[in-house]
Amino acid sequence: MNGVFHKMDGGETDALLKNLRSDTRIFIVGEGRSGFMAKAFAMRLMHLGLKVYAVGETITPSIAKDDLIIAISGSGSTKSVISVAAKGREVGCKVFSITTNDQSDLANVSHEVLVIPAATKNRLEHETKSVQPLSSLFDQCVHVLCDAVCLDYSLTQSISHELTYSKHSNVE
Repeated sequence: MNGVFHKMDGGETDALLKNLRSDTRIFIVGEGRSGFMAKAFAMRLMHLGLKVYAVGETITPSIAKDDLIIAISGSGSTKSVISVAAKGREVGCKVFSITTNDQSDLANVSHEVLVIPAATKNRLEHETKSVQPLSSLFDQCVHVLCDAVCLDYSLTQSISHELTYSKHSNVE
């Protein structure tokens, strides 16, 4: 993972943080393991007090102009994720994607792209090599990066552990 993070553009991570500070509703989408990472990110953002929804859940409201869509796909070619991003753009949402491929269909429908150059199932030339199967390295990097973004957000917004913990589920 260290090799992946060293190849990344810090400005892209800063752009994600800036978008999170925009005080708008956030919709996060991904499929498969990227979807699990998306839901983990959504959960932590909720703990931080943001208005966030996981696309595909039965309680997710309709998107509207000026909402933020964060679309996660290692390959950038997952049809359902591209469809949500394209619908969001059509409605007037800001679309921010997290992918390995800045030339992908997902990147092309996005306003901003955060590139994580980790290995995916496609094993493209620009991806960091990995012995792990499929997109494991990408998924792990997404999880660590999103947690780091949440930490940065909590520090810059002065959100305490106690406040965050007060939003943690108490009906487990």
